[in-house]
Amino acid sequence: MLHNKSESDITSLAPSSPSRSPKRPVYFVQSPSRDSQDGDKSSSIQATPNFRSPIESPSHPSVGRHSRNSSSSRFSGIFRSHSGRKVHRKRNDKGWPECNVIVEEGKYDEYDNEKRYTRRLQALMALLSFIFLFTVLCLIIWGAARPYKAEITVKSLAVNSLFIGEGSDSSGVITKMLTINGSLRLGVHNPATFFGIHVSSTPVNLIYSEIVIATGQLKKYYQQRKSQRTAIVNLEATKVPLYGAGSSLMISETGVFEIPLKLEFEIRSKGEVVGKLVTTKHQRQISCNMTLASNIIKPVRFGKSSCTYK
Repeated sequence: MLHNKSESDITSLAPSSPSRSPKRPVYFVQSPSRDSQDGDKSSSIQATPNFRSPIESPSHPSVGRHSRNSSSSRFSGIFRSHSGRKVHRKRNDKGWPECNVIVEEGKYDEYDNEKRYTRRLQALMALLSFIFLFTVLCLIIWGAARPYKAEITVKSLAVNSLFIGEGSDSSGVITKMLTINGSLRLGVHNPATFFGIHVSSTPVNLIYSEIVIATGQLKKYYQQRKSQRTAIVNLEATKVPLYGAGSSLMISETGVFEIPLKLEFEIRSKGEVVGKLVTTKHQRQISCNMTLASNIIKPVRFGKSSCTYK
């Protein structure tokens, strides 16, 4: 029930003791209750004190409980939509009306995946660009180093011993036997200005009438840039059967004879321009013709026209 109070009633509430502070006047606010939504016209009466300053008002954030109670009482009524219809809002456990959560369009996962894909693509493009530029640079260096070929010169062949005798091979066939011992001197020049070369060769063969009578091997070595070097190859053969080819040799009574020989081999050079990534390789086939006399001990010197270089 709503009771109306007169001024005498209000003043009667003032304290009789002067030591205590006078009580503030109280007034009542009528708000619709939850039951009014079902058609019940009963109303609830709440007492709201009269505050002296804005700090004590329920809207100030420092007063927690009063602000919550006031807010719940203010929003506890019936809400109306834009169309004018009544909209009933549900309340949570704290008395606040529940509102729909705004859901943003799109997903953050898709954005993160797209960003991750972009970074991977950029890294791949950077790697491919680096490989392309490095390949172009290596090709330029390779093209610049390609003309630098090792220059080979056959200098001389010194024969220490050369003689022919008769004997039998492993099967017992009697034939002429040739024994020779000598050394071949080669001149190697590396004209490259910024890289060294590795020099090697195939077997160095000394041939008579298509029969290899002596052979040797150049030991592999490294030669620095813009340098010259003399390489020595030892040729040795002992009692090599000549079979039918020996019948054409003319041997004097003193045992002196002349034998036409052919020298064949190949020199290989490998230059490491940028480590093992960029290398240059060159081959030089060399062939020299000569005639050796068994009574001449002097070295046989080769001119430019004595040998062919391919």
